[in-house]
Amino acid sequence: MSALRSPKAAPAPRTVLVVDDSAFMRRVVAEMVGECEGFRVVGTARDGEEALRLVHALRPDVVTLDVAMPGLDGLQVLGYVMSETPRPVVVLSGLGEDGLALRALELGAVDFVPKPSGPISLDVVAVRDRLHDALRAAAVADVSRLDVVARAAQERAPSPAPAAAAPAERAVVVAASTGGPNALTQLLPRLPRTLGAAVLVAQHMPAGFTESLARRLAARSALPVLEAEHDAPVLAEHVYVAPGGRHLRVLRDAAGVVRLSLDDGPAVWGVRPSADLLFASAASTFGGATLGVVLTGMGRDGADGLLAVRRAGGRAIVQARETAVVPGMPDSALARAGADVVAPLDALAAAVVAQLGELA
Repeated sequence: MSALRSPKAAPAPRTVLVVDDSAFMRRVVAEMVGECEGFRVVGTARDGEEALRLVHALRPDVVTLDVAMPGLDGLQVLGYVMSETPRPVVVLSGLGEDGLALRALELGAVDFVPKPSGPISLDVVAVRDRLHDALRAAAVADVSRLDVVARAAQERAPSPAPAAAAPAERAVVVAASTGGPNALTQLLPRLPRTLGAAVLVAQHMPAGFTESLARRLAARSALPVLEAEHDAPVLAEHVYVAPGGRHLRVLRDAAGVVRLSLDDGPAVWGVRPSADLLFASAASTFGGATLGVVLTGMGRDGADGLLAVRRAGGRAIVQARETAVVPGMPDSALARAGADVVAPLDALAAAVVAQLGELA
């Protein structure tokens, strides 16, 4: 008689430390974490000093971190955690704290969740699903792959005023999600001012944060970086970032001018902006003069779009999974569409320049 097999044990839940200076926020965030399957709260901290003590004492798998706290603030806590005891951190930020949230992403936070109505949001339960998505991304993130941008020396010196830009005849379309702001900060500043193409970016991000992201990227880049505006002409050697919460496409008008098009249509694969929609529109508009680039992120957005680019005669670059914080999007793109180049993060800019030279 064969021995009975014992049922396979369920994986242990991921432990989470909740850090916020508001007792109300600590309680509500802890409740929301507890409602996410596969996670349990192991402790809460009321300030930065207590957070650091509990990170060492409890060694949580994930930390949720308020970005604006008195005394030792969230950015200081994050900097210490990422340098001394790296682990996935999800930042919670209030309205008006977009610069702090983006700085946190540059310092190594995996994701951020905006508080709906300020530092103490009585309606914070409205972002429960967003928090759960961030926790799931954190659970599979490898923060050792982050190339943290922390040195002010990487800010570029002011460059001469550019000559009048010509309409774009080639396009580089970029997909990014979890870990994307950090990856974009590594990619875009390495692109030359004479790139010879427009760059269009679909970074999964909520409304209200992409304008600050564009400003921060512009401060480091030789290329102008702008948040995309509806009906604006697409110019060569400009970078356009899709506004958070809106789809970005490129369309050719009756006069033959390629313009940006924004809309609030349904989310695709649960996200808006959708890289798939952006990539498909670029492939339709620019044809074989399109280069698709898929960066780090959770999910599969960008995979169908990259296939559309390749079918139109364009080329494809996928970030190597060993340098992606979350390799879901690169893996899906590679499986669905293949790639002309698979490159680590620090080689992506050179790959973009080389592949542009091969476009029609």
